[in-house]
Amino acid sequence: MRAPGSSAMQAMASSCSSLPHENKSSRDATSDSMTPVCTQMKLYGRRPADTDGRSSASSLSSSKSEGNFNLQDIHTQKPHLLGSSELSAGSPGSSWFLLAAGGLRGAAGRYRDREYRYTLAATTTASSPTRERIFLHTKQVRQRLVFGKMAEYNRVSECVGLITLRNPPVNALSAAVRQGIVDTCREHSATQTADIKEFGSNMTGPPLIPMIHAIESANKPVVAAIEGSALGGGLELALGCHYRIAHSKTGLPEVSLGLLPAAGGSQRLPRLIGVPAALNLITTGRHVTAAEALQLGIVDQVTDHNTVDAAVKFALSVAGRSLDPRRISTHPCPQQPDLDALFEEVMQKVRQSARLGTMGRGITVALAQTGLYVIAVETQEKQLMEAKQAISGMLERGAKRRGVAPALDRVIYSQNIQAVADVDLVIEAIFEDIALKTNVFQQLSAVCKPGTLLCTNTSALDVDQLASETPNPELVVGMHFFAPAHVMKLLEVVYGPRSSPQAVATAMQLGKKMGKASVAVGNCRGFVGNRMLKPYIEEAFFLLEEGATPELVDQALEEFGFPMGVFRMSDLSGLDVGWRVRKGDGLVEPGTASGRSARIRQGRRYSPLGDLLCEEGRFGQKTGRGWYQYDKPGSRVARSDPWLHSFLGAYRAQHGLVARRIDHQEVLERCLYALINEGFHILDDGIAAGPEDIDVIYVSGYGWPRHRGGPMFYANMVGLAKVLERLEHYQQLHPEVPHLQPSSLLRRLVASGSPPIHKWEEAIKKLHSQL
Repeated sequence: MRAPGSSAMQAMASSCSSLPHENKSSRDATSDSMTPVCTQMKLYGRRPADTDGRSSASSLSSSKSEGNFNLQDIHTQKPHLLGSSELSAGSPGSSWFLLAAGGLRGAAGRYRDREYRYTLAATTTASSPTRERIFLHTKQVRQRLVFGKMAEYNRVSECVGLITLRNPPVNALSAAVRQGIVDTCREHSATQTADIKEFGSNMTGPPLIPMIHAIESANKPVVAAIEGSALGGGLELALGCHYRIAHSKTGLPEVSLGLLPAAGGSQRLPRLIGVPAALNLITTGRHVTAAEALQLGIVDQVTDHNTVDAAVKFALSVAGRSLDPRRISTHPCPQQPDLDALFEEVMQKVRQSARLGTMGRGITVALAQTGLYVIAVETQEKQLMEAKQAISGMLERGAKRRGVAPALDRVIYSQNIQAVADVDLVIEAIFEDIALKTNVFQQLSAVCKPGTLLCTNTSALDVDQLASETPNPELVVGMHFFAPAHVMKLLEVVYGPRSSPQAVATAMQLGKKMGKASVAVGNCRGFVGNRMLKPYIEEAFFLLEEGATPELVDQALEEFGFPMGVFRMSDLSGLDVGWRVRKGDGLVEPGTASGRSARIRQGRRYSPLGDLLCEEGRFGQKTGRGWYQYDKPGSRVARSDPWLHSFLGAYRAQHGLVARRIDHQEVLERCLYALINEGFHILDDGIAAGPEDIDVIYVSGYGWPRHRGGPMFYANMVGLAKVLERLEHYQQLHPEVPHLQPSSLLRRLVASGSPPIHKWEEAIKKLHSQL
């Protein structure tokens, strides 16, 4: 493509008057011996899409000579910022043009939907009779490069250039963003991670890993100024820089999606901070503050002020230092530790940090923190005052952690149910008793204005039965929060056959506003999470009958990755909770003597062990005794209880059971495969829309280890044929246990060749919800 004539050149210059130019003082600094020459130029190049990832050979040549001047040659004479492939869109079909006036040359144009502007100060000399030589005076360079307004470059001093990323809301490293190099971010948001919208599509734009490698290999020091959060790919990009300055949090949260860091983080981080600390971050996905990152050695400096200014000063202070020690990927791999010791260290038990409060208080706090006004109704004055004090305390503590004002004025307290007459939505969170809830719903139906959405917080009760007690059942949905409600992220939104789509959508939108992982599920006993939990717990009880101990079962599950095993969790939540439910189901026979309960109830195997402990007053941590013993009621430190071991021995002897050796593998297979099998039943029944919904529920609310991706994902990874084979094996050994009977959906999937999880829907009869 030949450049236009001089008259056209003037028109181009006029049309591009918005390009940044050198100020007069800068131009005056040009040496008189190097007279600027305005020439017609021609530009060669190919579209970036045609380069197949290689740098294209764009060139500039003067009409006064035959010499070619490669843009890459120019770049090598200044701090290397971008390869020539980013500047070589001058092929036919692109509107490229060149400016040359007063010692300034610039190129600008549009390629597809991306605007490119490039200006540089240059002088020419006739030292060679056959070709011009283009070079840069560093002091005269003022550059600005814009890629779709997502990344820009500015020179902020003689020696320091600044590259800024803007891709709100979280500065994801999308294909468009990867056209530039990111050193710092504005608007309080640093590079968060890869753009997850790209995960399901073909890769476009330059890949991230070569970009990070190019930064690390640069012969100029690169300082990452982390103004906001650098998570996932953002942190991996920062690790490729030679130095890092931060004032917010960092982390590698990919494990929360069942993934591992894929842009070098799994290799650079252990080399930087050591294997134990790196594994702790990678396998938990937790975020660390800037102060902790400094202590670990992830960042080199923490600042409370302008991170960019601090980074500029820091860059000047390290100029001239050798960069070899700062290239993390060249560090030797840390000495391989003993693998058994490594896993023992990594899989340490996670201690329960959040105390369990009442559900109503937690929901009130969660709503107020969202910015909604809440009317909290408690009919008893004493309980109302206690609730007010507790809620105010939780709001104040939460506000202090976030550095904001507490939302105390958003909560109104009342003893009169008439106070909710004009509200748009009511969440009932009273005691888990169907008769009490029915009474409250009847009162609410009489008090609330027409169109008010009535929601019940229940973990297992029949939403349809409650809806039938109201004149507008289409306005009734379940909202199953998890304790503590202001901390736990999961919310099951339960719809019945008469629930309106508008009611379900409103509840889902409220959950989203509250920051919950909301999943719409059909109405059945236990919904999704608790329905799957039931066979999991029952198998743990059966294992005790057959010879296991609470310690063995919990250890196997905790080593798998659960924060707490079945029996530790039972002690924490209270054995009396399940006891009350079993009484309501008619499984606990009044007056049955301890130790003589029938082990077959309602036609299926039943373990009365939990009932017998409750009859002894052993309710768990609240009483200081349960499956474990505690120093005092309310203590969190579980200790092995000799009394319980003697009790189990006597129970087995009375029922003619012979204890046998049970290993961790059997514990995992029976507990986990029973839970997974129920998940297949749920999919076949249409209670959950897909396996991903089940996985979200279990990872977000039931402590399923994130790095294992959820129960259905785990089944897919283990192999559906293996899951089916082991279920059939245990079902033959225990024919009186229905939940070991393999799901028909599981059988169909195996018969069809065990398709990957994203193709299961073809075998699911009722994939879509009743909505």
